[in-house]
Amino acid sequence: MPIAPRQMRLNERHVALMKRDIPEVKGPMPGYELMVEADYQRVMAELLGGASEGAAFWIFAYGSLIWKPACDFVEMRTGILRGWHRAFCLGWNTRFRGSDDAPGLMLALDHGGSCKGALYRLPSDAVEANLRKLLEREMSMKPSAFPPRWVNVEAEEGPLRALTFCIDRKSPRYVKGLSEEQIADALAKATGSRGSMAEYLHATVDHLERLGIHDYHLWRLQEMVADRIDAAYPTER
Repeated sequence: MPIAPRQMRLNERHVALMKRDIPEVKGPMPGYELMVEADYQRVMAELLGGASEGAAFWIFAYGSLIWKPACDFVEMRTGILRGWHRAFCLGWNTRFRGSDDAPGLMLALDHGGSCKGALYRLPSDAVEANLRKLLEREMSMKPSAFPPRWVNVEAEEGPLRALTFCIDRKSPRYVKGLSEEQIADALAKATGSRGSMAEYLHATVDHLERLGIHDYHLWRLQEMVADRIDAAYPTER
């Protein structure tokens, strides 16, 4: 029988309190350019060239791709990626889920440790079409702060090769050295045209728990973010 997910401190009420009607800012972020057709063709050729011939094409998801895959898939598994860990190290987001006044932090894979996540297998007859949709979602601007790369993932059914997105530590968007308190402060305030960081955190932790994946760091953060939102809106409790 499926295991009921444990009760999160951060809930839909907190997410609703952070909901704002913010118009989307068009164009690339300062210092970046929009990806064009030639860029996508180049990246796709590199990735497809690195795929194992005849093997299934898997995507390793660790953050929003778990609850919003952005592409079609025909099978889902869970697995462990060694040598990388899930971290709020992609910043500072001043649009989408943040603003100039309250920038957001996004999840990416950073060096060290390990990460449990979801594996999605793309349909064999539509790999290129779905890879393109995925890249358009995750790589709308260049240079990418978290470019795609092939990794080896340990699934219960056996090891497999998968595509995922890892932080580029040389990118100016790479953030390190923040305490959990500083991360929680940012996540509790940031909101943009695509929603709040509280919503992003809630959806990620909720879906991980439903997959039987308990991320202790994210679990502590969701409790801390809920406490901060409650403190900011005491009359709404």
